[in-house]
Amino acid sequence: MKNYTKEDVLNLVRDEDVEFIRLQFTNLHGVLKNVAITSSQLEKVLDNGCLFDVSAIDGVRRVTGSERVLVPDFSTFEIFPWRPQQGKVARLLCEVYVPEGKPSEVDPRYILRRTLKAAAEMGYTFEVGPECEFFLFETDENTNPTVITHEQAGYFDVGPLDEGENARRDIVMNLEDMGFEIEASHHEAAPAQHEIDLAYGEALDVADSIITFKLAVRTLAKRHGLHATFMPKPRDDINGSGMHINMSLKKNGVNIFSDPDDENGLSKEAYWFIGGLMKHLPAMAPITNPLVNSYKRLIPGYEAPVYVAWSAKNRNQMIRIPARMTGNSTRIELRSPDSSANPYLTIALCLAAGLDGINKKIETPKAVDADINAMTAEERKALGIKKLPGTLVEALEEFKNDPFIKESLGEPAYEKYLIIKEKEWNDYNTHVSAWELKEYLNRY
Repeated sequence: MKNYTKEDVLNLVRDEDVEFIRLQFTNLHGVLKNVAITSSQLEKVLDNGCLFDVSAIDGVRRVTGSERVLVPDFSTFEIFPWRPQQGKVARLLCEVYVPEGKPSEVDPRYILRRTLKAAAEMGYTFEVGPECEFFLFETDENTNPTVITHEQAGYFDVGPLDEGENARRDIVMNLEDMGFEIEASHHEAAPAQHEIDLAYGEALDVADSIITFKLAVRTLAKRHGLHATFMPKPRDDINGSGMHINMSLKKNGVNIFSDPDDENGLSKEAYWFIGGLMKHLPAMAPITNPLVNSYKRLIPGYEAPVYVAWSAKNRNQMIRIPARMTGNSTRIELRSPDSSANPYLTIALCLAAGLDGINKKIETPKAVDADINAMTAEERKALGIKKLPGTLVEALEEFKNDPFIKESLGEPAYEKYLIIKEKEWNDYNTHVSAWELKEYLNRY
């Protein structure tokens, strides 16, 4: 995090010839929105915020009381390196406030910040590291997105098999120009699928980075004549895209998940944290896997985890303990979230669930090192292995039946999100698909 002051931001805008500043925020879907101002208006906005109308913004919209104020976070000032070098374009991430001067309770960034504050009051800091997957597909003659790719590259392949290599390198270089630390990038398992891993860091900074990362990926892919998508399962014949979340909890700078005397290198707090995650993961699914399409990724045979289990030896389980990550580097990896998930809400619920586990000393079930997909239903039942919901509507039932979710998100965000997602399911459920026409139109 850059500890910029108002004067720092104004000086950077002047010295770097910045002409436009985008005041950015996300809705409950995690979709980036913005209002653009010129540099002449910046000081006024830094002092007073920017008044705007949310009545037409999906995931925020209101009919009455629709005025909100964007309050910039000075530390998030960044210049976009892919924009013109004369009259540059920069951004400031903002939180949404009501005109009375209080944070909006449906603002995802505020929800995460509030959760982090609760952890800080317990003496904890939360650090995360995301692994973000996406596809690079071709566009048609009108530059509209398709799901077509002619490449046949697979996991860790290189060019010329990896036809997205140049676009991926361009994305990484631009992000590094913005000060991002990129730990690794590579081709993923499916053709046209890629992964870029952002550096481990404090949770709010990382959530902000994911939002900016998605913007950079989509913008720079377009410059290469490609369409980047974070849709979880754009094709039914290949793996979907995940957003694995690695996480650790620190107190006084010391990773409290570590215990060198334990067979897995984990402390009792780490086990309780895992216990909290496992208890609440089914109800968290509408946040970690928020789309109708998300549940077409969560099927056996395509590497995405389906069963709620953990292991320090089997890398394919939903929760795993990465090898060689010991001592202050000890971390827990959650593999179920997909690439469409709102990072602010996902990280907030991961932390809240883990803290619930610690506070209530929720016992972690026995590790499952075997291949769960190869087990019979009876074997899974005997081991007490639960399955994530199979559809969005099943996930919403879990969401409604776990009071922890409403408590963690806050009632306004919880109620708003539930309305949005129930509408999404109803819209999908009443839609006549191409598959139905193909299967039934001629036969019946």
